[in-house]
Amino acid sequence: MSQTASPSTVVTAAMLAIGDELLSGRTKDKNISHLADMLTLAGIDLKEVRIVSDEEEAIVEALNALRGRYTYVFTSGGIGPTHDDITADSISRAFGLPCIHDPDAMQLLAEMYQRREMEFTEARQRMARMPKGARHIANPVSTAPGFIVENVYVMAGVPQVFQAMLDNVLPELRTGSKMLSCAIACPFGEGDIGTPLAAIQKAHPQTSIGSYPKYDGKRFSTEIVVRAREQAEVDAAVADVQQMVQDLEEKHLAPNGTADA
Repeated sequence: MSQTASPSTVVTAAMLAIGDELLSGRTKDKNISHLADMLTLAGIDLKEVRIVSDEEEAIVEALNALRGRYTYVFTSGGIGPTHDDITADSISRAFGLPCIHDPDAMQLLAEMYQRREMEFTEARQRMARMPKGARHIANPVSTAPGFIVENVYVMAGVPQVFQAMLDNVLPELRTGSKMLSCAIACPFGEGDIGTPLAAIQKAHPQTSIGSYPKYDGKRFSTEIVVRAREQAEVDAAVADVQQMVQDLEEKHLAPNGTADA
């Protein structure tokens, strides 16, 4: 069961996506956006994402940097049966633990391959390797478990399996207060609103104000999104943004329609 924190608590996370195929463009990552969506719903702030190659040094360095900085770290990829699936070895090294064929994982996989009347080869046994003492993350899709060491959650790279594993992980996480948001449509481009919007952000430091330009083929406009953890803070900033838009309209400023709007 997830642990709900007090309204002021901020719970943070990072993601480490592992794989040469991500960096080469052969595989288009779907796990980052899914994790971001699910953590946002849970009130956990995804603060950083790193993508690293299938190199032990790179994985160890990135993991050690992230796991001490954030409440949780989630990894994807590199726990399969092939020679370049080295995540288990790298996680073990980062924590100074031996990487073993976990007995319970070996049993799960052996039984699964027996049911399928397939040989439990040495390559397939690699999927049972994890740091000694790690806890399992259940895999209802293809049986081979992910694993947990302290605040690090190690999951598969295949999106369907990653999502199933994450579903099993989320209920046990400590959650923070959820981020509230409000979107305001603004008929002016960023070139017109940049200065006054910066002043509004400075006046409301507990909020995060983002501007997202749009172009309909004729003119620029902007969607302004105000985010905060307290509704009163959102409301106060939104009121100032709406006043800014009204002031610009009263000055009869048309959207400038230029490329840098």
